[in-house]
Amino acid sequence: MGLRERKKAQTRQAIADTAWRLFADRGFDQVPVAEVAREAQVAPATVFNYFPSKEDLFFSRLDTFEERLLEAVAARADGEPILVAVRRHLLESEGGLLAEVEAGNPAALDRLRTVHRVIAASPALQARERQALDRCADALAAQLAAETGTRDGDPRALTVANALIGVHRAMIDYSRRRVLADEAPARLAADVRRLGADAFALLEHGLSRYGADSASQHDRPAESAPPPPPRAAPPAQQA
Repeated sequence: MGLRERKKAQTRQAIADTAWRLFADRGFDQVPVAEVAREAQVAPATVFNYFPSKEDLFFSRLDTFEERLLEAVAARADGEPILVAVRRHLLESEGGLLAEVEAGNPAALDRLRTVHRVIAASPALQARERQALDRCADALAAQLAAETGTRDGDPRALTVANALIGVHRAMIDYSRRRVLADEAPARLAADVRRLGADAFALLEHGLSRYGADSASQHDRPAESAPPPPPRAAPPAQQA
């Protein structure tokens, strides 16, 4: 990378870091792009040169996630399955707010809570998040199709890519629910890794039996079903 390209990358990163800090501290709607530009010491037009919309500025780290995921898949060892490479990248990557929270950084926990609250309160940000993950799944599918010698848009590559990115979506959703409920944040990173590993194991071993046992329970004739357990008293009535 030449000097000019390095300077452009540094400027983009500085703008993204500044925006992330301001949005995390005060919320998405409360921070105008002009303030991001002023804090990053660039012109507003420069911000829009790197980020077409304010939502793109907020989710700049999702673009980095996509790039690093595709790089991890491309750099895997010969013969290593795609699932193994994606699982390693998602569950073993260092850094990020979750890792800082796990390390006991209270400022990181505050930022994590703020970010998730901001997204949960903004339909525009939720839509942009879905679009970014959809784009990531499409990019991964295109890369898988190229590797396997199939056409771009091949249903098998799309199925695999969407299943793998679906684990990441589920981890994000689970984290958001936990953070918004303020449930044991110190254990959140470990729980996310554990549940992510369970989800990847489900994909690895196949879906042929998933839901079969519960379906058989639903299909059981009413007369052979066991009686329901006694209903517990409402919390207000329990001693």
